[in-house]
Amino acid sequence: MNTETAELFTPAPEWSGRSDGPGPEHARWHSVINQSATSAAPVTLLGFASDEGVLRNGGRQGAAAGPAALRSALGSLAVHHEHALADAGTITTQADDLEGAHDALSDKVQELVAAGSLPIILGGGHETAFGSHRGLYRAVGATKIINLDAHFDLRRADQATSGTPFKQISELSDDFDYTVLGISRPNNTKVLFDEAESLGVAITLDEELTNLTPAECGELAARATEGKDKVHLSIDLDVLPASTAPGVSAPASLGVSYERIRAMAVAIARTGKLALVDVVELNPTFDIDNRTAKAAARLIDDIVTAHLTS
Repeated sequence: MNTETAELFTPAPEWSGRSDGPGPEHARWHSVINQSATSAAPVTLLGFASDEGVLRNGGRQGAAAGPAALRSALGSLAVHHEHALADAGTITTQADDLEGAHDALSDKVQELVAAGSLPIILGGGHETAFGSHRGLYRAVGATKIINLDAHFDLRRADQATSGTPFKQISELSDDFDYTVLGISRPNNTKVLFDEAESLGVAITLDEELTNLTPAECGELAARATEGKDKVHLSIDLDVLPASTAPGVSAPASLGVSYERIRAMAVAIARTGKLALVDVVELNPTFDIDNRTAKAAARLIDDIVTAHLTS
């Protein structure tokens, strides 16, 4: 059962945050975000308030509150560009109907991509990625997928969970092009490594990234975009160390440092290939001093800036 209760779709909420005065020189996310855009903005936020997939996967729920926490953390961040930003509202899983929420998410992402906007999906559990990617696929066809994550999320199951999205995506097309950066060997069974191998998944382990500098990690991530002109970037916040991201469903014992994750995300955004971004698994129930939400908000802000100025 989903832990958030709301209509299937709710319009964008009123944003709030620090205000130092009027004018573009004082611009912050809350003061520039458009909550009632009638035309496509270059970047559009869309919430997906769902943790039914986490429940089905045996995880600790709370990620359905992620979109609100991410908006709150973004609100006071300064904006140093003049590009339009929009908020398209939130889709909320109704009770245990994750499949219906996926349908709504796919429809909305397809609409935004067709209009020329970059959707940034504020999750929600990692079940978010199937619904969002299916919308992208319907709009533009097969794309490169790069997942910054400690887990493959390639599980086979009778129903969608937070552990199945990329297995589900692999069944949409014969052209499945999936890279995972940050895999934790102890947290993925041999069955999952075998599944990844059978699907031709490109893998870099968390310990391998730790042995690289942030700049080298960025170069690796940029190379991972080669071969396709459009990229779906999915960021599961549990790829970060538990000290940086305590507020997730499955905190990492090792994780990949924030500097390395940021370098990879920004490098991917700077290629100009981004077509979809998911930021998932923020669980405010277990966050400490909004530490995870603030880390995620900075990532989103950096990705948006890099994309818009690429």
